[in-house]
Amino acid sequence: MRNEELYIGQMLDSIINQTQIPSGVFVVNDNSTDKTAEIINSYSKKYPFIHYVDSGSKANTHEPGSKIINAFYKGFEAMTDDWDIIFKLDGDLLLPSNYFEKIIAAFEVDDKVGIAGGVIYIKKYGEWTFEDVKNKNLIRGALKSYTKECFEKIGGIRRTIGWDTLDEMIAQYHGFKIKVLPDLVVKLQKPTGTDYKKIHAQKTGQGFYKMDYGLLISLIAAAKDSWKKRKISVFFSIMNGYFKSALNSDSKAVTTEEGRYIRKLRRQGILGRLRLKK
Repeated sequence: MRNEELYIGQMLDSIINQTQIPSGVFVVNDNSTDKTAEIINSYSKKYPFIHYVDSGSKANTHEPGSKIINAFYKGFEAMTDDWDIIFKLDGDLLLPSNYFEKIIAAFEVDDKVGIAGGVIYIKKYGEWTFEDVKNKNLIRGALKSYTKECFEKIGGIRRTIGWDTLDEMIAQYHGFKIKVLPDLVVKLQKPTGTDYKKIHAQKTGQGFYKMDYGLLISLIAAAKDSWKKRKISVFFSIMNGYFKSALNSDSKAVTTEEGRYIRKLRRQGILGRLRLKK
């Protein structure tokens, strides 16, 4: 996390007050220039299970699928191998007091569940409401949790734009289920930023290529995203990214077999939505 002094203390308080306390919390400071590091250190001194980790990053850019994943792996490297479930959480969240308890229960009830998470709400016009920036059947990257078996099977979080969609598709490829808990509401104190959205639009096409969507599915996905945002420029931006990656022969983030499965999964999803609209 970077420059989260306004939120990180409240986030850590929401962890400390959980009905089920985690065995270890590794808080990664990503080159913050405010009091983020000072706040994290104050909690680590008071609570032995909270650990301060420095990302070592010097860049100030915020590109989806790069710094976030690098910071995650800095925390991951600081852990021991003795874990069953890993949670990836952003520093500006507020967890309900039973968050860990509910997620752990979801894994215990069905051992086929490999990835689980709650849903994100933001404050809008004085009311907490669902932040509609992603399919409700997918788990936001800000609050992912994985079983060890699933995490190892999918090869961990892959260092690419779209990682938080890719992980779920690869998990399904390996026979795991994805569990969204719609009643487990997590409050996001800092809604997704405008700059991030702009960068994301420019990089999404690159992600489609790297995830091996193929041209047709990429066109459909770009059109859907453009329609949702009511901006035709989004479509052209996404496809521009796709064709640039194609012309550069960028390396794929998936194997040939995984790519084939992903295209099948996306086709099924498109056909399913078309049937529902009839």
